[in-house]
Amino acid sequence: MHTFIAAFATDDGISFNDRHFGDADFYDIYEITEHKASFLKRIENRTEDDADEEGHGDSLKAQSVSSMLTKEGVTLVVSHFYGPNLQRIRKKFLCIVNKKGNIEESLKQLKDMVARLFEELSKKEDKNIIQL
Repeated sequence: MHTFIAAFATDDGISFNDRHFGDADFYDIYEITEHKASFLKRIENRTEDDADEEGHGDSLKAQSVSSMLTKEGVTLVVSHFYGPNLQRIRKKFLCIVNKKGNIEESLKQLKDMVARLFEELSKKEDKNIIQL
């Protein structure tokens, strides 16, 4: 059975934030399998205070967000929008774009596509961006 740890960019824990992934107030962390999705924790995004001096696309900000999420075991990141750092974070995570749904709807969709997600993650650096 495949298990993934996913970070959802949110400000309220229900919907995605309306800004780039790295600009979310919080990342809600879930464990996802083909049978269930379990909320693990909420992480406050403190990178706005210390790593956004160059504005959008700041490599230090990408590194800070990536480091924070890697420590939590995250392999999937889910958001409405990604900014210029998408190519940087894509090297470490499988990026999921959901323009229409909220977090609960995304969890249902991700559970149904665990095999595809595992296949994409096994590609290492040539992972496709998944659209929900």
